[in-house]
Amino acid sequence: MTADPRAALDRFVAALEAHYNAVVARRKDDDPAVDDAYDVLADAFEVYDDSLGEVYGEATPFDLADDDEDEDDDDGLDDDDRYDVVDDDQLAGDPAR
Repeated sequence: MTADPRAALDRFVAALEAHYNAVVARRKDDDPAVDDAYDVLADAFEVYDDSLGEVYGEATPFDLADDDEDEDDDDGLDDDDRYDVVDDDQLAGDPAR
């Protein structure tokens, strides 16, 4: 069942506000209210993005990371070490390089 994109957007905006309020009111680092608001926000975003795609064939420029991806990224490398820039000569196997 496809959600109405306008209703999904309203829910997403409300979830953003609720998440902000939970963060501002946080009393300790592991406040369950912040975790709950995060989960609601992630769900609201997915519903909005899916409904936008199904009804209008459009998408947002955002992508939620999977929990598994977060664990894989914790390899001790920073972004400079993880992503090397390769130019066209390197791809072509230029022996002068």
